Amino acid sequence: MVKTLVIIKPDAVKSKHIGDIISIYENNGLSIENMKMMYANEELLKKHYEEHIDKSFYPSLVEFMLSGKIVVMEIMGEDAVDKVREINGVTDSTKAEKGTVRNLYGSDIQKNAVHGSADIIDANRELNIWFK
Repeated sequence: MVKTLVIIKPDAVKSKHIGDIISIYENNGLSIENMKMMYANEELLKKHYEEHIDKSFYPSLVEFMLSGKIVVMEIMGEDAVDKVREINGVTDSTKAEKGTVRNLYGSDIQKNAVHGSADIIDANRELNIWFK
């Protein structure tokens, strides 16, 4: 069993899709091991998105992630990292496969409903940031 991080982003929280999104993960054999609703702060986001700090989209990403409540989840299951990435769909919601979380609840590349860890190394690093 593997653990990964999922963040339900402010757009999906504001549009009241928390339960819908959680159900999708659970209906695909994953379990929620830990979960909290919170407002992110710049310190956490700087650690979480450290690989993007020098990119042009970083300021707008942080602004978006600070714009409302988020739901941070530790999800566990067989091949959880890859399974969550498949369930989420590609980053750009406008290009996400039909039925994926981002296709259903996202609107663009930034307001894409959820974050999922890229790989097991990122999952461990990100879980340590959000669930110390």
